[in-house]
Amino acid sequence: MSVIESADNENQVNESRNGVLKHSDFLNGLTVEAAIVKSIAEIESRNCGTGMVNYKLRDAVFGRQRYWGEPIPMYYESGYPKALPESELPLVLPEIDQFLPTENGDPPLARATTWRYNQNCNYEYTTMPGWAGSSWYYLRYMDPNNAEAFADTKALEYWNAIDLYIGGSEHATGHLLYVRFWSMVLYDLGLIPFAEPIKKLVNQGMIQGTSVMIHRDVKTQHIISAGLAAHRETTKIHIDVNLAEHNIVNTNALSAWRDDFKNVAFELEQGKLIAETTVEKMSKRWHNVVNPDAICERYGADTLRMYEMFLGPLEQSKPWNTSGISGVSGFLKKLWRLFFPHGEFQISDSAATSVENKILHKCIKR
Repeated sequence: MSVIESADNENQVNESRNGVLKHSDFLNGLTVEAAIVKSIAEIESRNCGTGMVNYKLRDAVFGRQRYWGEPIPMYYESGYPKALPESELPLVLPEIDQFLPTENGDPPLARATTWRYNQNCNYEYTTMPGWAGSSWYYLRYMDPNNAEAFADTKALEYWNAIDLYIGGSEHATGHLLYVRFWSMVLYDLGLIPFAEPIKKLVNQGMIQGTSVMIHRDVKTQHIISAGLAAHRETTKIHIDVNLAEHNIVNTNALSAWRDDFKNVAFELEQGKLIAETTVEKMSKRWHNVVNPDAICERYGADTLRMYEMFLGPLEQSKPWNTSGISGVSGFLKKLWRLFFPHGEFQISDSAATSVENKILHKCIKR
């Protein structure tokens, strides 16, 4: 029997939280969300249970199978995990001969055969992830030389929580989740004077890359220009974004880029190999990562800085398009020629006139 009025099928479970309850006694006529609240209140009034908030910590991703990282202070006795006594903290990483997994597939710490608790119990071999330490070291910055505690009470009260945190949204389920957890635990223990570690959070948008893809004919294995691929069976292959300029691929550079392209045949359009482009996450996997050093070498650091400033609003994802960089470079060159038409610097030590000061301060105010 369906208990949701909006259910399309009386015989199927409606897992959505949209709709109004029916066939539900004192909950009839309530929305699902309101019914949950009233149900908990009713259970508590009857002393059958209490409402509770569950926090998911994604603990499955907390243990890393690598050497570098804070060791997890646990050991195993008769197969059961036990916490290391506080008197034996901190647990220090042992020296090992290789930072690789063992032949049996165990993490690198398993190579330390003499690293055992009370000579006969194995420690936990996985280590904490990088965001374990980064979840609390903002507190250590407040009092970095303190040998008695991670930070003095006066320092904690003076600096308090982080005023503004700017970070990527991809950190939300890693670093940001745990920094709140760390801080709330320390607050509950009375070790810091605030529960929320960050007063204001701004997630900057992800920088997206323009990926370049070529077509390879499935039958002939030729690399064909995009316009010839419409009625042929092809596979798309991501190539290094630096091998193309404005969708036109440098075939010589492509042949040298990968061994399987060395002796490949090209089918061109008007003598050019045209590629497809798409905007997606900037990643080594898609070969669309842009090296800023190459941009600085070609256009200069000022052009790179200005281009980044005008990509768009901080919070939004923004595509990286090298064609926009040439426009910024042209603007800066034009601006330079406006003030230095003959190429030389014209700097004067004389005081500015009242007219010049007026223009200067109008510019600053705007």
